[in-house]
Amino acid sequence: MADFRVWSDDFPSNGFMPKAQEFNDKSFGVDGDGGSLSPSLQWEAPPEDALSLALTVYDPDAPTGSGFWHWVVVNIPVDARSLPLGAGKADGSLLPAGALQVRNDYGTQGFGGAAPPRGDKPHRYLFRLHALKVAHLPISAETTNAVARFMIHLNELDSTTYTGLYELK
Repeated sequence: MADFRVWSDDFPSNGFMPKAQEFNDKSFGVDGDGGSLSPSLQWEAPPEDALSLALTVYDPDAPTGSGFWHWVVVNIPVDARSLPLGAGKADGSLLPAGALQVRNDYGTQGFGGAAPPRGDKPHRYLFRLHALKVAHLPISAETTNAVARFMIHLNELDSTTYTGLYELK
């Protein structure tokens, strides 16, 4: 039996993400000009008793004292096996039916691209797929990502992580 794992064909494990994943909203005070597109993701072998999946993307190296949450998606159907490039757009139209995005730490819906401070060391972006013991988390798009993440961890059976790097030189 295969191990529960997640990966992207857009960048190698522990390798640098392309500019397509760089943040591009100047209003936040970041000087990135990338595509702010979520990468394509694929996965296999969630636990047999999983009833849904959730995805979090976290930068533990952000200079906030507590890291930075770039994307939180819940209620992904357990039989889904991938998300296409750009699935994290704000309207959620490329997500599987029933999946729900909550606000990221930029305060926006969907995927917020990588934006480490210019000249800082490469930051790690942890794409963690969570297998959950419930079919649906009882939250809405207005639920904070902290509450959503609490609910994810409360109901987690297993998780798998794929790491990308990014830096602004």
